[in-house]
Amino acid sequence: MISLIPVRGLPEIREGDDLTAMIVELIELADDDVLVIAQKAVSKAEGRVIRINSLEASEHAIELAGDERDPREVEAVLREAKRIVRERGPLVIAETVHGFICASAGVDHSNAPEPGTLVLLPVDPDASARQARARVLELTGRTVGVVITDSFGRPFRQGTTDVAIGVAGIPPIIDLRGTTDRIGYELRSSRVAIADEIAGAADLARGKAEGVPAVVVRGLQLAGDGTAQEIVIEHELDLFS
Repeated sequence: MISLIPVRGLPEIREGDDLTAMIVELIELADDDVLVIAQKAVSKAEGRVIRINSLEASEHAIELAGDERDPREVEAVLREAKRIVRERGPLVIAETVHGFICASAGVDHSNAPEPGTLVLLPVDPDASARQARARVLELTGRTVGVVITDSFGRPFRQGTTDVAIGVAGIPPIIDLRGTTDRIGYELRSSRVAIADEIAGAADLARGKAEGVPAVVVRGLQLAGDGTAQEIVIEHELDLFS
């Protein structure tokens, strides 16, 4: 049986906080658990927060923002973007330096630590996941997987769902190619983004506005390791951007 266990009781995360230690003080972990942590908490602990009034908007940012958005916020998006994929008014879909295609290059003011601040994605979410996994082992002796998540939209679909942007200690993708289905048909292209499925499942237990940035997923048996970079599709295979 798979269980989703929210980690309740964490305070507002600040730069320099030992986030992993704060989590393990609130829940007893077991081997093979998957610790799922919201990106906002990781970014705050790593100091990836900026003040809007520290930015000066470029002409491009002012043009994009129009009368609908603070141009300094758009400027933050442009600075975090490796490539602008689509623009419509103040809405920017961008490729981040990590290779993620997402709204606003992952720059967000929701759940920011205080008004007038923006939260950026971690510099290296896979490294953040590895560090959290190593810290769990150091503090508890438990070997767990770690998934760092963020909310992304999807082409041709309404709404958002959480996906994995950092992974450690589990395979990010389960490759079913070469196996057969129940009637003996050989699967030729089936690859399951298991890290994304874990991220979406954990979000059911976490809630968007309840201040619960961590969830433990228990009951999975996932042998292997990998990174969230393995989920990023190669440009030559991407038909949408």
